[in-house]
Formats: sequence, structure tokens, C-alpha cells
Amino acid sequence: MTDARPPLGGLLTREPRVVAAGVEVLADALADQAVPVRRVDWRPPPAGTEAALAAVLGDPRHAAANAEAVRRMTTARPHLVDVRPAREVLGLEKGTFLHAGPPLEWDRASGPMRGALIGAMMLEGLAETPRGAERELERGAAVLEPCHHHGAVGPMAGVVSPSMWMLVVEDAEHGGTACCSLNEGLGKVLRYGAYGPEVIERLAWMGEVLGPALRAAVRRHGPVDLMAIVAQALQMGDELHNRNRAATSLLLRELAPDLAAAEEVPRDRAAEALRFAAGNDHFFLNAGMAAAKACADAARNVPGSSMVVAMSRNGTDFGIQVAGTGDRWFTGPAGVPDGLYLGGYGPADANPDIGDSAITETAGIGGFALAAAPAIVRFVGGEVPDAVAATQRMYEITLAEHPVLQIPLLSFRGTPAGIDVTRVVRTGILPVIDTGIAGREAGTGQVGAGIVEPPSNAFGAALHALAEIA
Repeated sequence: MTDARPPLGGLLTREPRVVAAGVEVLADALADQAVPVRRVDWRPPPAGTEAALAAVLGDPRHAAANAEAVRRMTTARPHLVDVRPAREVLGLEKGTFLHAGPPLEWDRASGPMRGALIGAMMLEGLAETPRGAERELERGAAVLEPCHHHGAVGPMAGVVSPSMWMLVVEDAEHGGTACCSLNEGLGKVLRYGAYGPEVIERLAWMGEVLGPALRAAVRRHGPVDLMAIVAQALQMGDELHNRNRAATSLLLRELAPDLAAAEEVPRDRAAEALRFAAGNDHFFLNAGMAAAKACADAARNVPGSSMVVAMSRNGTDFGIQVAGTGDRWFTGPAGVPDGLYLGGYGPADANPDIGDSAITETAGIGGFALAAAPAIVRFVGGEVPDAVAATQRMYEITLAEHPVLQIPLLSFRGTPAGIDVTRVVRTGILPVIDTGIAGREAGTGQVGAGIVEPPSNAFGAALHALAEIA
């Protein structure tokens, strides 16, 4: 198609521009003739989706509903307001464990999910050995529920047990609350399915020292504006999923003086807590996830909206939830990320994608903000132009540019925000997620990091569900 724009008087002042969609040979031929060409990644919608697309796009509520959903998400103001044990803030009882992703039973759980649940059983004193914990889980001794069903999110396996401490985030604009566990650091950690003695000891220390110290600091400080930290961190080279170095530093700058001044925290314990947090570049990730959850939850339950409000993986299934379909999950098989591996590990050692951390992409950061963090390519693979291209591609499937979260490399353009099911199905472009890679075998831990896309059938299923109620 051509785009020739005549000025007043009807005369062309420049050569026609050409938009090429789908047929590369035509675009190449025109480019060889020095004709300005804009290439668009487009393909016909998948067969069988035409009627559903027509029904959803023809729904008189659709445009206004999407505008309202994305408005709610981009105007949310998440603040860190407290740090409390999960038994208090989520009402978790002994023997109940939360996990990442859509609903899952033990018999379908992947290796890292099983490893994390085994470790949680031992942490809570429900088993003395890994084999004992496994036997208890096999016979159904524990209740397993998704974090998302409790207003929470958890990275990787995302397992939360009653004694674990949670970051509590409140949306000062819309009033919602979201929670996330504390970040353990990298390597052999529970969220990657490791459960050795060092993992259990670290978790016990986090419950005894780190959680209470952070609680004292946050309560003394008052609400911490997490959106302000995220916005500034994007200017400093973070994308807020696999790179959180700047955000971690900014959070500690806020809390360190109040932790040092908290009389109820012994000086040695305050030093331990600060040393641990400062030595963990991903410490902010969990606060950022809770902030993203609060933003996305603000857009839930908007009838007629096709905007995605959750993307999550349990190591077996990838699931999405949509603003216009309540708490219903639409799932497909989780894929294995494509990326870089640690040590002697390779693709054969990788588990399918896992974790609630794709809530960052759902809210317009993480993989959607790769252009803000060119250094991330050294961790997940690819080149700097790949990171820029990934972000630019996401504008094709989103409803808005975030008014607060901006990308310097793109002339401070707002990050792509508000994934639209209809645009995903129509274009065939899938959301990009940058993520860690867990080892396939329980107890292994992290084996790498990379890029992954959701299964397309999850978006197709959501589209058909929307069509049924249009």
C-alpha cells in the first residue's frame, strides 16, 4: 500500500512512502530502487479466529473497555507499605503452599516446582528429609494454590509457605494490595528448585533477621513509591525483570537510613540485612513484581476488555488472564527459553519456563522494556539491536505507551503497555519475556537465562471466550 500525502493545492511534495506487509521480496525490490519502505511484521489471523475477532472487535463495549483497563493500569501508584509473614498478610495455614502460575497438582509438577515444595515442607517442619517431604506431597498432605489467587506473585517456582515474609504493596490510586516474597539471591535457591541445607538455612535466616529488619525500616520510612523507583531505574539501564541493579540501589538508598535508625533492630542484624540486600542485584525484583501485580490488578474485571492482566507459568503450563473474563485461566504448554547457560549446562538441562515474574511484562516493563537495558543482552543472549527491536515489536500488540515509564534510547517513548488479545491473534506477534532458566531436575537451581514467548493457543482460547460474551 502507498501513503502519499498531498499538501494544500493537491501537489505532492515528496515521493510516496510504501508500507510493506508480509511480502519481503516486494519490499526488497522497492528498497533497491531507493523507495522509502516501512516493513511491518504482519500476517493473516490464524484460520478459525475470524468470527471470534469480528465478534470481539464488533462489541460496542470493546474500545471504551480497553481504554478504561489500560487507564487503570497506567495510573496505578504502587507503594511498599509493610513487610509481614505470609501467615499474617495472606492468612496461610500450616500445610498450605502457594505456587507460581495457573493451578497445578503434584503429579503434574515439574522438577523445580517439586524441589521448591520439598524445601518448603522442610522449612515448615512438615518433613525432616527430602524423601520424607516427597512422600507427604505424593499422598496429598499439602494444599497447593496459585499465588495469583491470593493477590500475590512469586518468582520462578514462586512457592510461598506460612513462615515466609512478604513485601506488602498498596496501590494509592485504586486501593488494591499485592504481595511478593523476599528475594533469596542467585544460584542454589528455593525458587529455582534447590532445597539443600544451605537453602533452608538461608530461608530461616530471612525469617528471623531479614524480614523483621525490613519491616522496621519500611514502617519507620513510610510508604515507598515503587513506581518512582521503576521509572528512574529505566533511565539507569534496568528493564526490571532480569536486570534490577539500579532499582536495588535506589530502594536501599531509601531504606538504609531508616534501618540504621531503627532502635528495635540490633546493629549487627541491621548490618547483616544491608550486606545481604546490597550483595544481591535482584533484591528489588520481588518488590517490582508486587508493584506490577498491583498495577495489573487495577485493570481486572472490566467487561468487554481484551487486555491481559496476568501472564504466568508453573513450569508445566503457561497461563494468561484477561480483564474481561474474570479469574479464568487460558493455558498452553510452557516453552523452554532460548538463552545463555551457566557452566556446563545446556538446553537439555533446562526446565520449561516457570514463574509469576512475567507480571512485569504484563505491566509494561521486563522484556517490553529491553531497549532500556542494552546490557541485558550479555545475560540473555543476542545483540543490542535485538533488544531495541524486541521493544519496538511490542508496540504492535499493546494498547498504550506508559505515561510514566520511559525509554531513553527511544527518545523517551513510553514503554509498550496493555497487551491486547485481539492484536496478538491478528498479528501473530507474541509477548517477549526475558527470564531465568531453572534446571529440569529438582534440586539443581538456576542453569541460565534467556528469552521466551507464550504459547499462541492461550491467546486464541481467550479470544474465543471473549467472543462468547461479546
